[in-house]
Amino acid sequence: MEINTKETFAKKILTAANGYLDVGFTHSLNPYSGCAFSCRYCYVREMPMQRFKGIPWGEWLDIKTNAAENYRNEMIKIRKNNKPVNIFMSSATDPYQPMERKAGITRAILEEMLENPPDFLQIQTRSPLITRDIDLLLKLKDKCNTLVSMTIETDREDVKQIFAPYAPGIKLRLKALKEVHDAGISTQASISPVLPFTPDFPKVLDSRVDHIWIDTLSIGDGLMGKRSARLGMPAVFEEHGLSDWYQKNLHVRVENFFKKYFPSEMIRVSKSEAFLK
Repeated sequence: MEINTKETFAKKILTAANGYLDVGFTHSLNPYSGCAFSCRYCYVREMPMQRFKGIPWGEWLDIKTNAAENYRNEMIKIRKNNKPVNIFMSSATDPYQPMERKAGITRAILEEMLENPPDFLQIQTRSPLITRDIDLLLKLKDKCNTLVSMTIETDREDVKQIFAPYAPGIKLRLKALKEVHDAGISTQASISPVLPFTPDFPKVLDSRVDHIWIDTLSIGDGLMGKRSARLGMPAVFEEHGLSDWYQKNLHVRVENFFKKYFPSEMIRVSKSEAFLK
């Protein structure tokens, strides 16, 4: 898939947390606008930044070339007011999408964080590329609470191909998650959104994660399922004979299932428990 890429200068890089993130996070940080992974269920497709873009989601990417500089300047101002800084990176893109290999925007931000660390950083990605930055993450975790949250919405590659054909494979993500975990960095499996999985899913995550995060299309799209419905997700599930997995109480079933294998304190559910206290 061809992607329309351009370099941009962002006015700001830290955005005050609101809506879904307003449960403990103070800011979101998006090194890019747009996302090459182009997941079919992504709620950003229904947000103004995409609806008025004129280019299909997944076919455009803006590289915020001054992101690291902005971060440094904004953090200095925030710290003058002695305010806490709990960052979610990223809420509307993937900080480790393919272009990051060349552009290095996320790595540059992490380097700035070593000089001006937040109080808490959650990196949300579905890309094995994050292993490239283990060296920086090891240094950063000594300066602030750091959590690497890898999206693993299913353990079934066939299901992943239906909903996120351009995203990295599940086995590659699991391998990367274990590498990060074994390096001594706190890790989380973000089952977000929950897609149909096998009974062996918990076994696959064992020894790779410190936390498990459960989210669904009904409770995690920012509008209690309305965005997901507008994206046609109920029809996609039905088309592939998966309608039993598109239920409003799915998070309850999944939470109870995972609690059979993991301690309750390891498992959190959207939205009120989104922030790791």
